[in-house]
Amino acid sequence: MIELLAATMPGLVPPEASGAADALAADEQLATTGLSIFHRYIWVFIAAFAITIIATPIVRRVALASGIIDRPSDPRKVHRVPVAYLGGLAVFLGIMGGTLVSYLATAWGDLGVVYPSEHMVDGDHHAVVPISVLLGMTIIVIVGLLDDAVGIRPGLKISGQLVAAAALAIENVGVRVAQGVLRPVGEALVSMGVLENSDLVFFIPIPGFEAPIQLSLVYWAGAAVIAIFVIGACNAANLIDGLDGLLTGSTAITVMGLTILALSLAVIDQGPRDAQRIVLCLAVLGACMGFLPHNFNPASIFLGDCGSMLLGYCAIVIILTLGDMGQTHLVLAGLMMFAIPIIDSVLAIVRRRMSGKSITDADDQHLHHMLKRSLGVKGAVFALYGITACFTALGLAMSLSRARVVYALALLVVCYVGVTAIKISRRQYLESQASLAIDRADEPARSAS
Repeated sequence: MIELLAATMPGLVPPEASGAADALAADEQLATTGLSIFHRYIWVFIAAFAITIIATPIVRRVALASGIIDRPSDPRKVHRVPVAYLGGLAVFLGIMGGTLVSYLATAWGDLGVVYPSEHMVDGDHHAVVPISVLLGMTIIVIVGLLDDAVGIRPGLKISGQLVAAAALAIENVGVRVAQGVLRPVGEALVSMGVLENSDLVFFIPIPGFEAPIQLSLVYWAGAAVIAIFVIGACNAANLIDGLDGLLTGSTAITVMGLTILALSLAVIDQGPRDAQRIVLCLAVLGACMGFLPHNFNPASIFLGDCGSMLLGYCAIVIILTLGDMGQTHLVLAGLMMFAIPIIDSVLAIVRRRMSGKSITDADDQHLHHMLKRSLGVKGAVFALYGITACFTALGLAMSLSRARVVYALALLVVCYVGVTAIKISRRQYLESQASLAIDRADEPARSAS
């Protein structure tokens, strides 16, 4: 195990362990290190869990009193009685409460959440979760609440998501995600004599100004990636939130994998965002676990757009921070853990374009709809939990190794799921078209009779 980690992820194994004769003892030392870091932040999870599980019934009562409920008017919906929205508000309170614990730990300094690191602030504490992340969460929640309460145009929702993405870029959260791809390009151009630096930083002279403007292609490419990822993740999570407990539980599984990866990076002291990443993971995980008992079938409250977009936003922020040191392959590993919402969204776009519909048209051909018809609501949810766990395990394997066989396996799984789903959708579309043609052919006969 130690030899594998040392070969595939240099630095993950402590120097004294890599040369030790007893590999088993080194394995235990490595596990203990990650476990001890987890124990230092356990209060973040507990706070998020406790706040969410207590706040959810309160939020439910407020939603019912305000008439913010989901009435089963759409045949695609599985519930038969009105169910309260605004569950996302309880999740938001839990995440914020868990994050507040880390802020208090930093302010008071005696809550035991500090672990040895070269990236300490003033030598005594880790950098807290950036305000831009909390601001982005708040913007997403406000936009979602407006949509749940009164309904807003899709364009306004996208605008809110872009503002949340811009907040991340301002504080450089995730902007280096493209560095792992662009840096080799820059090095190749330098070797060819086209550029003078491999960082893809350009200095543009402006008439009337003494100093030229500095333009970083890595930064602006990263900012564009942030915008695309935030919009994609928020809407992908919203699309998959179609069965009781599905999004909440699958997000919890994904974040469990991200937590393991975050702890592994903290063990090797990868960068200044190690502690921030752990706090976000445990806060989101605690909030999901606190909300899941209320949200599982039969659900007493739904996430609503507020909660679904929030969970998508939080997941993608954690994934973006994996590339903070330019390790793009870790971002790919994180996206693999988040694969179910991504695959479902891509298939929805392809499916609707194939059938000549607008990509915003609702249908009942999502992955969870197809599974529900065969397995029922709970069966479909548990099946997707299992698939999410498989993708999460595959993502963890990708994070530990850059071996081509791992990426080939990931590509194989994604393509297999995609082709199968498209084939089913195409068959259903052809069957519906054939049925429509038969109805049209029979219409003159019915009119004559």
